[in-house]
Amino acid sequence: MIEIIGYAAALLTTISFLPQVIKTIRTKDTQGISLFMYLLFVAGIVLWLIYGISISNMVIILANALTLGLSSIVLGYKIVDTIKEKSVKQPK
Repeated sequence: MIEIIGYAAALLTTISFLPQVIKTIRTKDTQGISLFMYLLFVAGIVLWLIYGISISNMVIILANALTLGLSSIVLGYKIVDTIKEKSVKQPK
């Protein structure tokens, strides 16, 4: 039973990123997203993934591998937007 709870929690927390990923891809708008928060979040997910691999826990591995992929998409868009914003603000 506890294994089912783990998979359900992993599924729900991973799926929760889909709306943000879809919205970001469609609109390409990341102004309301904190770069620092996403950097910290992705770093945390990497650590969770390493932890899951080190203890051979498939629930932790799968959930964090998928979450890392989804959150990296949003982070990538945010980094590109941040670079574009800084290049526009610099005087020529």
